Amino acid sequence: MTRWLTCRPENLTEKQRTQLKTVLARCPELEATDQHVRAFGTLLTSGADDGLDTWIDTVRASGLPALPSFARGLAADLDAVRAGLALTCNSGVNEGRFTDLKLIKRQMEGRARILLLRKRVLLVAASRRTAPPTADDPSADLWLIRP
Repeated sequence: MTRWLTCRPENLTEKQRTQLKTVLARCPELEATDQHVRAFGTLLTSGADDGLDTWIDTVRASGLPALPSFARGLAADLDAVRAGLALTCNSGVNEGRFTDLKLIKRQMEGRARILLLRKRVLLVAASRRTAPPTADDPSADLWLIRP
């Protein structure tokens, strides 16, 4: 259900859309949550913070269980939220790298020495590059790990 509510409707199959409509028709609270989530998704994709204050006020007044606490969190750091909506730069790539590092660390904790850990970290970093390295790139042979 969470995936159905948070993804774009066009990314759902016809069967999933039908099931979602059936569930939403049976639960008015979930239908209201769906409307709020879709409105917030529109705010995120539009890149403008025009309706942010209105959305926060509407969600706070809705009385739904989970969304008002989310809205309070947004309101607590409103300047950062506005910057996140308006600015095109973000730290998404860095967050992805940190997630990769944490995953490798957890998978290999106590199982291998630092050389193997280093090799895995560098291989994952190399596989996440958006463009293949060129011949004059100093990190082109990143897969060659020397102790």
